[in-house]
Amino acid sequence: MKQTVYTASPESQQIHVWRLDPEGALTLLQVVDVPGQVQPMVVSPDKRYLYVGVRPEFRVIAYRIAPENGALTFAAEAPLPGSPTHISTDRSGRLLFSGSYNAGCVSVTRLEDGIPTQTVDVVEGLEGCHSANISPDNRTLWVPALKQDRICLFTLGEDGNLTAQEPAEVTTVEGAGPRHIAFHPNQRYAYCVNELNSSVDVWQLSDAHGNIDCVQTLDMMPADFSDTRWAADIHITPDGRHLYACDRTSSLLTIFSVSEDGSVLAIEGFQPTETQPRGFNVDHTGKFLIAAGQKSHHIALYEIAGEQGLLTEKGRYAVGQGPMWVVVNAY
Repeated sequence: MKQTVYTASPESQQIHVWRLDPEGALTLLQVVDVPGQVQPMVVSPDKRYLYVGVRPEFRVIAYRIAPENGALTFAAEAPLPGSPTHISTDRSGRLLFSGSYNAGCVSVTRLEDGIPTQTVDVVEGLEGCHSANISPDNRTLWVPALKQDRICLFTLGEDGNLTAQEPAEVTTVEGAGPRHIAFHPNQRYAYCVNELNSSVDVWQLSDAHGNIDCVQTLDMMPADFSDTRWAADIHITPDGRHLYACDRTSSLLTIFSVSEDGSVLAIEGFQPTETQPRGFNVDHTGKFLIAAGQKSHHIALYEIAGEQGLLTEKGRYAVGQGPMWVVVNAY
């Protein structure tokens, strides 16, 4: 398996392209100058394109991925209705979703042979919309509205339109601020990191009656932490055994073990990392984690090891200014 790591640095308007070798070392392959502040990124399901959200001219840019080494070339771009805070695709690669925090909306853009074209739907009134996350069955879009302490649920139509599901939303505790979501590979549980109280909620996707319930809430911070809570990102290993979340104030990665059925989390430890870790990701083998320091202008690569999934730093690399997004492609 070949793997390429992409890091987005909006302050210097760059994407760094890295080769990840099986031993856990990164080699810089390319630096792409982006026409704007590049923030969220996602790889298409067929591995052919990298989509990036750009501001201040709100749009999505598609870069073609070279199959031999993961290098990028510009392919196309399309406008977005609001500043892109998070982008993702449906699991078939037909549609691209963009959540906009400032505009309070989620939009759907049609992809034609991987190329972004026109906007097919926009849902507004989502204050602090922070991400758009398609369920493993490709039917339900989970959209956290941070300022409203709710996750809105939409049924995805064949034409790309979004319809409020029943139930139309689930709510967190007041002041939690739901932000990013990861799904367990068994398709039965979702994990939402809450920005404002640095907690993680475990959501059972649905019971026999179609209900979605929060089955656990866990504080992700050390017991002696007393500063402002400011959680950011969350990812799970491909085997579903280990979950990770980051907090920017403390510059910590929290390490969770996941029960076999996915319903219960337990904290195994804390890993100090790059200053203000806004984004990170786990590679496709589940052996490595790459974290970006928004204030250190570096990324750090860690090996994931043992039953607890603890992290050991393997290397540290300078990137562009203000790195805040990491994605990994395998081919």
